[in-house]
Amino acid sequence: MEWQQLEYFQTVARLQHMTMAAESLSVSQPALSRSIARLEKELGVPLFERSGRSIALSRYGKLFLERVNRILREYQEGRKELADLLHPDHGEVSLGFLHTLGYEQIPSLIADFHRRYPHIQFQLHEHSTPRLLQQLEEGDIDLCMASPRDTALRFHWEELWHDELCVIVPQRHRLAEAGSIRLNEIRDEPFIPFKKGFGMRHITDELCRKAGFEPTIAFQGDEVTTIEGFVAAGLGVAIVPNQKSLNREEVAVLSVREPVCRRLIGISWVEGRYLSPAAVRFRRFVIERYRGGHGNADGQ
Repeated sequence: MEWQQLEYFQTVARLQHMTMAAESLSVSQPALSRSIARLEKELGVPLFERSGRSIALSRYGKLFLERVNRILREYQEGRKELADLLHPDHGEVSLGFLHTLGYEQIPSLIADFHRRYPHIQFQLHEHSTPRLLQQLEEGDIDLCMASPRDTALRFHWEELWHDELCVIVPQRHRLAEAGSIRLNEIRDEPFIPFKKGFGMRHITDELCRKAGFEPTIAFQGDEVTTIEGFVAAGLGVAIVPNQKSLNREEVAVLSVREPVCRRLIGISWVEGRYLSPAAVRFRRFVIERYRGGHGNADGQ
């Protein structure tokens, strides 16, 4: 069995299409097919079920893929660890974070970190909390900054700060000049929340339940700017993080007296998995920054 065979198998298993896999690997399709056939012969089991041009992993292939993923991940981490030992002041951090942190907190954080470690680079991934946890589990990212989520996986969470959440309403809304409200004062309004699967959607639903009502959903979005635009157009109200980037000429920003409206933001990583010196330095920098009092209730 050759190392290249494992890489070929992994790519075919991921794409489940021989022609696409051959193009991705820059090899001919006949060569790829022969490599997979040799691997199946050596293992003594069919790794794929074939139907015309379509292929799918067999039950043996699914079991073998788990081991291959682990082997290749260990190999890549070993290469990365050796490279990091040779260049401890360089390196790359793969960081995942919530969309709503990309307007202020993450740019500010990375800018401050870069002043101290100018040669460390970043790969940035913006997603919802469930998707970030999936990427963290699969090893696609080193660290993620998101809202804590109950999980059976071996993630470690470190609390950082609480974000204040606010209600935004159209400028001509009856409550636009109120400054602050109780959440149940907008119980009869159409809501424009984040789409299901986003942490902010879960928080919005929970806050409305605490206030004694189920929100009437008018539209859904996956970006603060989109939701803000719909609110500004008079199509509903929304609960969003209270950020400086909110256009206060287009929407009125209201604080909430009851219930307490905020979300916890933390940083997470997989226990026991190798982290590069660059990722360890960034993790330490982030934790020390917020433990040192630089973060507050509104995440600034």
